[in-house]
Amino acid sequence: MKKNLQILSFFLLINIGAFAQQDQIKEAQSLYDKGKSQEALAILNKTEYLILNAADEAKSDFYFLKGNVLKDLAVKNIDAANNFTLASQAYQDVFLYENESGKFKFTIKANAALKEMKSSLVNGAMADFNSGKFKESAEKSYKVYLFDKKDTLNLCNAASSSLNAKDFDTAIKYYEHLKKINYSGKGVLYYATNKKTKEEDVFVSPKARESAIQQGFYEKPRTESVPSKKIEINGNLAYAYLEKKEYAKSENIYNYVLELDPNNVDAYINMAYLKLEEKKDLANEIAALGTSAAEMQKYDKLNAKKDDIARSAIPFLKKALTLEPKNTDATKSLLGIYRSLDMTNEYNALKGSM
Repeated sequence: MKKNLQILSFFLLINIGAFAQQDQIKEAQSLYDKGKSQEALAILNKTEYLILNAADEAKSDFYFLKGNVLKDLAVKNIDAANNFTLASQAYQDVFLYENESGKFKFTIKANAALKEMKSSLVNGAMADFNSGKFKESAEKSYKVYLFDKKDTLNLCNAASSSLNAKDFDTAIKYYEHLKKINYSGKGVLYYATNKKTKEEDVFVSPKARESAIQQGFYEKPRTESVPSKKIEINGNLAYAYLEKKEYAKSENIYNYVLELDPNNVDAYINMAYLKLEEKKDLANEIAALGTSAAEMQKYDKLNAKKDDIARSAIPFLKKALTLEPKNTDATKSLLGIYRSLDMTNEYNALKGSM
């Protein structure tokens, strides 16, 4: 008899928990419908433990609502990158439980919500970049990449935004990964104008675009070739290593850029800048030396090395000026080197040609 009472109590607790859970989900749904997604999320987070023993159909209801709430927060740019990830996980749970139950109540809607949310986050990343919020832009772009790793353009955007944010460690991580997967960015974009919004949209293929045009939703098709970004990716990676004072890695990558494009003026100027940064580091080391005999001997060696490094920058700047004679950055840098090395004739000749 005692055992039966325990079983009865157990089932009563389950039923009470189920009713409580249903009431709280209804309350969360009501708050979401009123646009109060943060309050709805607070209830869902408190209620989630109750869903563990629920039927798959009830779990599907719960996680679809949770996905919608998190999506709404992400779209409103409230901790967008993090809420995008959490919403994606919630929708994935919908797919899981509906697949197990065989009742596909929300699968199509959840899939559509994911696509809409991805588009919203991509637009948010672009808006952040244009307004100078580079760190936020990088976070959003990288979250989209993690969600859809086939869309590698988002990883490229995350790398570029990280570089602009001067987060060189993260930029290096992303650019190195782009090199590892042999990303070039080269391709073709298929555009058409939306008749309703009057804005251009991009399509995954010519057939998809043609289908939309035939249905009467789009017009004015346009195709655009996208050039390879291999030089840009390697140039940015080299610059990130340069800013981290990892000169050997930076120099190797700049040499590779010049193999790809022997007329790349920026690469020649940055190679010279790299040498001048090495010279600056040596100058700082020299300035910290004392006056002992050993330190004075070290001074002579470092000073000679410093001048040799400065001289090694000259050919890069000359090449840059051969390709682009009016480049003021190259001219100023070369004049500075000539002055520091007492190369008076070269200094006067260059000064006179300006």
